[in-house]
Amino acid sequence: MHIPRGHLEAQVESRLTDKSVPVVVYCAGGVRSAFAARTLQELGYTDVVSMAGGFGAWKDEGRPWAQPVVLTPDQRNRYMRHLLLPEVGAAGQATLLGSKVLLLGAGGLGSPAALYLAAAGVGTIGIVDMDEVDASNLQRQILHNLDRVGDRKVDSAKKTLVALNPDVDVVTYDTRLSADNVIDIITGYDVIVDGADNFPSRYLLNDASVKLGIPVVHGSIFRFEGMVSVFHPRQGPTYRDMVPEPPPAELAPSCAEAGVLGVLPGIVGSIQALETIKVLLGLGEPLIGRILTIDTTDMSFRVFNLRPDPANEVTYDNRERIQIRELEGLCAPGLDAHA
Repeated sequence: MHIPRGHLEAQVESRLTDKSVPVVVYCAGGVRSAFAARTLQELGYTDVVSMAGGFGAWKDEGRPWAQPVVLTPDQRNRYMRHLLLPEVGAAGQATLLGSKVLLLGAGGLGSPAALYLAAAGVGTIGIVDMDEVDASNLQRQILHNLDRVGDRKVDSAKKTLVALNPDVDVVTYDTRLSADNVIDIITGYDVIVDGADNFPSRYLLNDASVKLGIPVVHGSIFRFEGMVSVFHPRQGPTYRDMVPEPPPAELAPSCAEAGVLGVLPGIVGSIQALETIKVLLGLGEPLIGRILTIDTTDMSFRVFNLRPDPANEVTYDNRERIQIRELEGLCAPGLDAHA
């Protein structure tokens, strides 16, 4: 935890709230840290020592060390509110800048998720979508605008995100996710944000992500209701544990058939972005093994526990045996992120 000596008294009690935790204070040579340790003791910290010889002696003895993260002045200004959070700070922001997140869909859920992830400084954002912008999308797909009707969604999304934050490298995949390309597309990403609107894509993504051990932040919406969960193959249950088999098509109408309140995907997609950042930074308790449901008609939020299905054989432990196949008997339309 880096606190400049001149700010120690003003900052330490808000950043180090447990005064009984063991504290080692160090500086370059061990002199300033001795005074800082005495100050901490006077502030009520009960287990404080100063590292004799400081960083200089540590380095001379061949001990491991790492160079502090250095952000550019523009980055420090842009991400200042993140840097003020001890749980994020410069190191966390550097982690975000070095992270890679893939979004399935540049539509209702992908739009708010992409905007907030780009604004947060996620360094690489991949987008998979094979559709084009339609005027009927604009009620909820806020990545796009009237001037881009008829444009490819991935191209429109890239223009918006790059204009929002030039730190972000936007990688586009103007294609349908299939058994032939899913492994190649998702390989190398740290987290996948699932904004797919059809079951074939969801199961395809699940099986490929489980095989590679990549966490998926799932979101879905219907009329006035939504849900979010984090399917982390190495830490908890996955999509097949929640929905072992796809329901009949007549029991799972799309938003194009049933409608959706335009602001609802904004709520769900924003929560997906938040959960993605939590997974990337190891913050708090992501929705691993839990399902968050939202009913906007009475603004109720409920959380349900999700346990692994013992009959589910598509697990990370069985990853070598997982075969990536298209779902048979169901159509697999292009990703449209809850169009």
